[in-house]
Amino acid sequence: MKAVVLREVGGPLAVEEWPEPSGTVVDVRAAGVNFADILIRRGLYPQMPELPTVLGNEVAGELDGQRVMALPRRAGGYAERVEVDPEWLFLLPDNASFAAGAAFLTTYLTAYIPLTRQVRVSPSSTVLVHAGSGGVGSAAIQVARHLGAKVIATASTDEKRAFVRGLGADEAVGYDETDDLRVDVVVDPVGGEVFTRSLPLLNPLGAILAIGFAGGLWVDPSVQWLVGRNAAVVGVYLGRLMKLQPQLVHECAIELLALWAQGAIDPVVGATFALDDAGAAHALIEAREHVGKVILEPGLQR
Repeated sequence: MKAVVLREVGGPLAVEEWPEPSGTVVDVRAAGVNFADILIRRGLYPQMPELPTVLGNEVAGELDGQRVMALPRRAGGYAERVEVDPEWLFLLPDNASFAAGAAFLTTYLTAYIPLTRQVRVSPSSTVLVHAGSGGVGSAAIQVARHLGAKVIATASTDEKRAFVRGLGADEAVGYDETDDLRVDVVVDPVGGEVFTRSLPLLNPLGAILAIGFAGGLWVDPSVQWLVGRNAAVVGVYLGRLMKLQPQLVHECAIELLALWAQGAIDPVVGATFALDDAGAAHALIEAREHVGKVILEPGLQR
Protein backbone atom coordinates (compact mmCIF):
# COMPACT_ATOMS: atom_id res chain seq x y z
CA MET A 1 0.00 0.00 0.00
CA LYS A 2 1.00 3.66 -0.30
CA ALA A 3 1.93 5.67 2.78
CA VAL A 4 3.69 8.91 3.63
CA VAL A 5 7.00 7.90 5.21
CA LEU A 6 9.30 9.97 7.42
CA ARG A 7 12.76 8.40 7.32
CA GLU A 8 14.80 10.94 9.28
CA VAL A 9 14.32 13.97 11.50
CA GLY A 10 13.89 17.03 9.33
CA GLY A 11 13.62 14.87 6.24
CA PRO A 12 10.96 15.03 3.54
CA LEU A 13 7.56 13.37 3.74
CA ALA A 14 7.59 10.99 0.77
CA VAL A 15 4.96 8.58 -0.50
CA GLU A 16 6.39 5.06 -0.62
CA GLU A 17 5.27 1.48 -0.61
CA TRP A 18 4.76 0.39 3.00
CA PRO A 19 3.88 -2.99 4.56
CA GLU A 20 0.20 -3.79 4.87
CA PRO A 21 -1.20 -3.46 8.41
CA SER A 22 -2.79 -6.35 10.29
CA GLY A 23 -5.45 -6.61 12.98
CA THR A 24 -8.42 -4.25 12.75
CA VAL A 25 -7.73 -2.34 9.54
CA VAL A 26 -9.53 0.78 8.32
CA ASP A 27 -9.46 1.87 4.68
CA VAL A 28 -8.43 5.49 5.17
CA ARG A 29 -10.48 8.13 3.40
CA ALA A 30 -9.16 11.06 5.44
CA ALA A 31 -6.38 11.59 7.99
CA GLY A 32 -6.05 14.52 10.37
CA VAL A 33 -2.81 16.51 10.43
CA ASN A 34 -1.92 17.58 13.97
CA PHE A 35 0.87 19.79 15.27
CA ALA A 36 2.27 16.75 17.07
CA ASP A 37 3.07 15.32 13.62
CA ILE A 38 5.10 18.42 12.83
CA LEU A 39 6.96 18.16 16.12
CA ILE A 40 7.85 14.55 15.33
CA ARG A 41 9.12 15.56 11.89
CA ARG A 42 11.27 18.21 13.56
CA GLY A 43 12.52 15.78 16.21
CA LEU A 44 10.97 17.83 19.02
CA TYR A 45 8.19 15.55 20.23
CA PRO A 46 8.78 14.28 23.79
CA GLN A 47 7.99 10.66 22.84
CA MET A 48 9.69 10.24 19.49
CA PRO A 49 8.79 7.11 17.48
CA GLU A 50 11.43 4.91 15.93
CA LEU A 51 12.21 6.01 12.39
CA PRO A 52 11.27 5.37 9.65
CA THR A 53 7.63 5.87 10.54
CA VAL A 54 4.25 6.83 9.14
CA LEU A 55 2.67 9.78 10.95
CA GLY A 56 -1.00 10.36 11.65
CA ASN A 57 -2.93 9.63 14.85
CA GLU A 58 -6.54 10.05 13.69
CA VAL A 59 -8.43 8.88 10.64
CA ALA A 60 -11.85 8.43 9.14
CA GLY A 61 -12.66 5.74 6.66
CA GLU A 62 -14.42 2.44 6.08
CA LEU A 63 -14.37 -0.82 7.98
CA ASP A 64 -16.51 -3.79 6.96
CA GLY A 65 -18.86 -1.51 5.04
CA GLN A 66 -19.27 0.97 7.88
CA ARG A 67 -18.16 4.61 7.93
CA VAL A 68 -15.96 5.09 10.98
CA MET A 69 -13.61 7.42 12.83
CA ALA A 70 -10.66 5.93 14.66
CA LEU A 71 -7.42 6.51 16.51
CA PRO A 72 -4.70 4.27 15.06
CA ARG A 73 -2.98 1.80 17.37
CA ARG A 74 0.55 3.00 16.50
CA ALA A 75 -0.02 6.14 14.43
CA GLY A 76 0.25 5.40 10.69
CA GLY A 77 -2.77 7.39 9.52
CA TYR A 78 -1.02 9.02 6.54
CA ALA A 79 -1.67 5.91 4.46
CA GLU A 80 -4.23 4.05 2.39
CA ARG A 81 -4.91 1.62 5.26
CA VAL A 82 -4.08 1.60 8.97
CA GLU A 83 -4.47 -0.66 11.98
CA VAL A 84 -6.72 0.87 14.61
CA ASP A 85 -7.51 0.06 18.21
CA PRO A 86 -11.10 -1.29 18.37
CA GLU A 87 -11.51 0.56 21.68
CA TRP A 88 -11.02 3.86 19.86
CA LEU A 89 -13.33 3.17 16.94
CA PHE A 90 -16.53 5.19 16.52
CA LEU A 91 -19.25 5.36 13.88
CA LEU A 92 -19.10 8.44 11.68
CA PRO A 93 -22.43 10.33 11.70
CA ASP A 94 -24.43 9.73 8.53
CA ASN A 95 -24.39 13.35 7.41
CA ALA A 96 -20.69 13.93 8.13
CA SER A 97 -17.89 13.84 5.58
CA PHE A 98 -14.82 11.69 6.06
CA ALA A 99 -12.76 14.90 6.31
CA ALA A 100 -14.94 16.13 9.18
CA GLY A 101 -14.54 12.77 10.88
CA ALA A 102 -10.76 13.01 10.68
CA ALA A 103 -11.00 16.50 12.21
CA PHE A 104 -13.03 15.39 15.20
CA LEU A 105 -11.64 13.01 17.82
CA THR A 106 -8.21 14.36 18.77
CA THR A 107 -9.11 18.02 18.37
CA TYR A 108 -12.39 18.00 20.24
CA LEU A 109 -11.25 15.67 23.02
CA THR A 110 -8.26 17.96 23.60
CA ALA A 111 -10.60 20.93 24.06
CA TYR A 112 -13.56 19.22 25.74
CA ILE A 113 -11.86 17.19 28.48
CA PRO A 114 -10.12 20.11 30.20
CA LEU A 115 -13.10 22.45 29.78
CA THR A 116 -15.53 19.95 31.33
CA ARG A 117 -13.37 17.85 33.67
CA GLN A 118 -10.38 19.96 34.74
CA VAL A 119 -11.69 23.51 35.16
CA ARG A 120 -15.02 25.10 36.02
CA VAL A 121 -16.80 26.76 33.09
CA SER A 122 -20.26 28.24 33.54
CA PRO A 123 -22.41 30.96 31.98
CA SER A 124 -20.66 33.43 34.30
CA SER A 125 -17.20 32.48 32.96
CA THR A 126 -15.07 34.34 30.47
CA VAL A 127 -12.83 32.04 28.41
CA LEU A 128 -9.90 33.28 26.36
CA VAL A 129 -8.99 30.94 23.49
CA HIS A 130 -5.61 31.45 21.88
CA ALA A 131 -5.09 30.50 18.23
CA GLY A 132 -8.85 30.48 17.89
CA SER A 133 -8.79 29.81 14.15
CA GLY A 134 -6.78 26.58 14.47
CA GLY A 135 -8.04 23.07 15.05
CA VAL A 136 -8.01 22.99 18.86
CA GLY A 137 -8.91 26.69 19.06
CA SER A 138 -11.98 26.34 16.86
CA ALA A 139 -13.10 23.32 18.89
CA ALA A 140 -12.55 25.17 22.18
CA ILE A 141 -14.63 28.14 21.01
CA GLN A 142 -17.54 25.88 20.18
CA VAL A 143 -17.29 23.89 23.42
CA ALA A 144 -16.98 27.00 25.62
CA ARG A 145 -19.96 28.58 23.88
CA HIS A 146 -21.96 25.39 24.45
CA LEU A 147 -21.12 25.67 28.16
CA GLY A 148 -22.55 29.18 28.15
CA ALA A 149 -19.32 31.10 28.63
CA LYS A 150 -18.36 34.40 27.09
CA VAL A 151 -15.57 33.64 24.62
CA ILE A 152 -12.73 35.89 23.55
CA ALA A 153 -10.41 34.49 20.87
CA THR A 154 -7.03 35.60 19.61
CA ALA A 155 -6.05 35.38 15.96
CA SER A 156 -3.25 36.91 13.95
CA THR A 157 -5.10 38.53 11.01
CA ASP A 158 -8.34 40.36 10.31
CA GLU A 159 -9.52 37.42 8.22
CA LYS A 160 -8.90 34.95 11.04
CA ARG A 161 -10.57 37.22 13.56
CA ALA A 162 -13.64 37.35 11.33
CA PHE A 163 -13.49 33.56 11.09
CA VAL A 164 -13.50 33.04 14.89
CA ARG A 165 -16.37 35.46 15.32
CA GLY A 166 -18.25 33.33 12.80
CA LEU A 167 -17.56 30.29 15.00
CA GLY A 168 -19.25 32.01 17.93
CA ALA A 169 -16.54 34.02 19.67
CA ASP A 170 -18.02 37.11 21.31
CA GLU A 171 -14.81 39.05 20.71
CA ALA A 172 -11.74 38.54 18.52
CA VAL A 173 -8.46 40.32 19.22
CA GLY A 174 -4.83 40.26 18.18
CA TYR A 175 -2.19 38.69 20.39
CA ASP A 176 -0.92 42.17 21.29
CA GLU A 177 -4.37 43.28 22.45
CA THR A 178 -4.85 41.02 25.46
CA ASP A 179 -3.00 42.81 28.28
CA ASP A 180 -6.11 44.56 29.65
CA LEU A 181 -8.30 41.45 29.59
CA ARG A 182 -9.37 39.64 32.74
CA VAL A 183 -10.63 36.10 32.24
CA ASP A 184 -11.45 32.94 34.17
CA VAL A 185 -9.96 30.36 31.82
CA VAL A 186 -7.27 30.57 29.14
CA VAL A 187 -7.09 27.82 26.51
CA ASP A 188 -3.50 27.91 25.27
CA PRO A 189 -2.20 25.65 22.48
CA VAL A 190 0.58 28.17 21.72
CA GLY A 191 2.90 28.22 24.73
CA GLY A 192 6.04 30.34 24.78
CA GLU A 193 5.57 34.07 25.29
CA VAL A 194 1.79 33.80 24.76
CA PHE A 195 1.56 31.50 27.80
CA THR A 196 3.69 33.79 29.96
CA ARG A 197 1.74 36.91 28.98
CA SER A 198 -1.56 35.14 29.68
CA LEU A 199 -0.88 34.33 33.33
CA PRO A 200 -1.56 37.87 34.64
CA LEU A 201 -4.90 37.90 32.80
CA LEU A 202 -6.40 35.30 35.15
CA ASN A 203 -9.05 36.30 37.65
CA PRO A 204 -8.78 34.82 41.16
CA LEU A 205 -9.54 31.07 40.99
CA GLY A 206 -8.77 31.20 37.26
CA ALA A 207 -6.75 28.64 35.33
CA ILE A 208 -4.71 28.43 32.16
CA LEU A 209 -4.89 25.20 30.15
CA ALA A 210 -1.41 24.38 28.86
CA ILE A 211 -2.27 22.32 25.79
CA GLY A 212 0.64 22.78 23.39
CA PHE A 213 3.78 24.69 22.54
CA ALA A 214 3.40 25.62 18.88
CA GLY A 215 4.96 29.00 19.72
CA GLY A 216 7.77 27.67 21.92
CA LEU A 217 8.29 25.82 25.18
CA TRP A 218 6.80 27.10 28.40
CA VAL A 219 8.70 29.07 31.00
CA ASP A 220 7.61 27.57 34.32
CA PRO A 221 5.64 30.06 36.42
CA SER A 222 6.60 30.64 40.03
CA VAL A 223 4.57 28.59 42.48
CA GLN A 224 4.66 31.59 44.82
CA TRP A 225 3.11 33.72 42.07
CA LEU A 226 0.34 31.16 41.49
CA VAL A 227 -0.37 30.90 45.21
CA GLY A 228 -0.48 34.66 45.57
CA ARG A 229 -2.90 35.01 42.65
CA ASN A 230 -5.10 32.02 43.57
CA ALA A 231 -4.46 30.83 40.02
CA ALA A 232 -3.69 27.47 38.44
CA VAL A 233 -1.83 25.98 35.50
CA VAL A 234 -3.58 22.85 34.22
CA GLY A 235 -1.71 20.42 32.00
CA VAL A 236 -3.46 18.71 29.09
CA TYR A 237 -1.95 15.62 27.41
CA LEU A 238 -4.56 13.47 25.69
CA GLY A 239 -2.24 10.56 24.83
CA ARG A 240 -1.31 9.81 28.43
CA LEU A 241 -4.89 10.21 29.58
CA MET A 242 -6.02 7.67 26.99
CA LYS A 243 -3.57 5.16 28.47
CA LEU A 244 -4.28 5.78 32.14
CA GLN A 245 -7.99 6.71 32.12
CA PRO A 246 -9.42 5.29 28.88
CA GLN A 247 -12.92 5.02 30.32
CA LEU A 248 -13.05 8.76 31.00
CA VAL A 249 -11.79 9.62 27.50
CA HIS A 250 -14.24 7.22 25.91
CA GLU A 251 -17.07 8.74 27.94
CA CYS A 252 -16.11 12.19 26.70
CA ALA A 253 -16.00 10.97 23.10
CA ILE A 254 -19.57 9.68 23.41
CA GLU A 255 -20.67 13.02 24.90
CA LEU A 256 -19.01 14.88 22.02
CA LEU A 257 -20.70 12.67 19.43
CA ALA A 258 -24.05 13.55 21.01
CA LEU A 259 -23.22 17.27 20.83
CA TRP A 260 -22.24 16.87 17.18
CA ALA A 261 -25.53 15.12 16.46
CA GLN A 262 -27.38 18.01 18.14
CA GLY A 263 -25.51 20.59 16.06
CA ALA A 264 -23.89 22.17 19.13
CA ILE A 265 -20.44 21.57 17.64
CA ASP A 266 -19.27 21.07 14.08
CA PRO A 267 -15.70 20.21 12.99
CA VAL A 268 -14.09 22.81 10.76
CA VAL A 269 -12.09 21.48 7.81
CA GLY A 270 -9.88 24.26 6.50
CA ALA A 271 -7.85 22.53 3.78
CA THR A 272 -7.44 19.10 2.20
CA PHE A 273 -4.36 17.66 0.50
CA ALA A 274 -3.44 14.50 -1.37
CA LEU A 275 -0.95 12.11 0.26
CA ASP A 276 1.70 13.33 -2.19
CA ASP A 277 1.25 16.82 -0.77
CA ALA A 278 1.72 15.95 2.91
CA GLY A 279 4.76 18.23 3.00
CA ALA A 280 2.65 21.13 1.77
CA ALA A 281 0.04 20.38 4.45
CA HIS A 282 2.74 20.63 7.12
CA ALA A 283 4.08 23.82 5.56
CA LEU A 284 0.64 25.43 5.64
CA ILE A 285 0.33 24.77 9.38
CA GLU A 286 3.89 25.88 10.09
CA ALA A 287 3.25 29.15 8.25
CA ARG A 288 0.11 29.62 10.39
CA GLU A 289 -1.93 30.27 7.28
CA HIS A 290 -4.61 27.64 7.90
CA VAL A 291 -7.96 27.78 9.62
CA GLY A 292 -9.65 24.80 11.22
CA LYS A 293 -8.20 21.35 10.63
CA VAL A 294 -5.87 20.33 7.80
CA ILE A 295 -6.68 16.93 6.28
CA LEU A 296 -4.96 14.41 4.01
CA GLU A 297 -7.17 12.40 1.66
CA PRO A 298 -5.52 9.30 0.14
CA GLY A 299 -8.03 9.22 -2.72
CA LEU A 300 -7.45 12.85 -3.64
CA GLN A 301 -5.39 13.49 -6.80
CA ARG A 302 -2.79 16.24 -7.00
